[in-house]
Amino acid sequence: MSPPSLRVLHVVLSLEPGGMENGVVNLTNALADRGFETHVCCLVRAGDFAARLRWPDRVHVLGKPPGFSWRAVLGLARLLTRLRPDVVHTHNLGPLIYAGLATAWGRRAPILHGEHSLLSPADLEPRRLRQRRWFYQACRRIHTVSASSREELIRLGFPADKITVALNGVDIERFSPGPRPAARRQIGLPEAATVLGMVGRFGPYKRHDLAIETFHALAGRHPDLHLLLVGDGGPERDRVRALAAAGPGSDRIHFTGVQHDLPPFYRAMNLLLVPSTNEGLSNVVLEAMACATPALTHDLPGHREVIHDGVDGFIVQLHNAAQWVAVLEKLLADPARLATLGEAARRTVASRFSFGQMLEQYAALYRQVAGRDNARARV
Repeated sequence: MSPPSLRVLHVVLSLEPGGMENGVVNLTNALADRGFETHVCCLVRAGDFAARLRWPDRVHVLGKPPGFSWRAVLGLARLLTRLRPDVVHTHNLGPLIYAGLATAWGRRAPILHGEHSLLSPADLEPRRLRQRRWFYQACRRIHTVSASSREELIRLGFPADKITVALNGVDIERFSPGPRPAARRQIGLPEAATVLGMVGRFGPYKRHDLAIETFHALAGRHPDLHLLLVGDGGPERDRVRALAAAGPGSDRIHFTGVQHDLPPFYRAMNLLLVPSTNEGLSNVVLEAMACATPALTHDLPGHREVIHDGVDGFIVQLHNAAQWVAVLEKLLADPARLATLGEAARRTVASRFSFGQMLEQYAALYRQVAGRDNARARV
């Protein structure tokens, strides 16, 4: 006999392309066959990733205008009345505020809240910290995507007994190694190129500008070097494009826009660049590693949970382009080492960050929050 279905309502700002949004879509699609009925409430707009959901009619858009909106609170409250979810899963602070109010402080439906990165400087301002302390009281459980994020919240005085870790995972069947020349040919790059890459929106903490400045400094000495920038949107998009066009090697900087089939792009890279100053446990890093592409990251706690420096990737304090140039000159001189580290990266992800393990963690959290700890789910 099949176990009873458990209904989950995700609350997000949108499903515009991003790491957290990608995780919501993957989780929603995978748990649908395992006794879970999942809906997504987009407070602002649907976004491109909504098209990837198996059941488009389970995406509910409220059209929230800029700033705080009581109309959106009431819209979410009406959606709760109609769907009667067993769990409301909020993602980052904004959606939690709306869900906290719409659920009457978690009384109408229990809240599982997710934090998907380390807190930004804006999040550490007293007003934001007070908001989190206030609305965390409405949550039955809080999860982070890395142990370092959990430790940060506890250091800030948030309740340790409420906070758990649900590590990100990656589908290692879909994200798998393949011949680099064929991948480059598929996406229109020279087969013999050396390719650095970034994947993500053009946000202020991603530091695309630093990658562009570094590439311009390297371009003259490395005529086969190319920079692949996958993604779109974000407040820094136009500025980054202008920086790319203004220096040497601009014809070797490739803006691809959003890509829904990412493995060929990871396979085309010799090295993934992650200069971001604010990450939890990066899905992009896991996906690249699963494709046997090592990552060079700025030193953040979440990266240290995944990468063993010099073994399956690189973690360096990267504050300016001069530091990046010095590091990359050494790495580009030894392409065989990059390939060896890529193979080790694949093994790391396969052993510790599988998609199946992630599904088990979330299924257990949903049952716990819904009060169905003893219910058996097909996971």
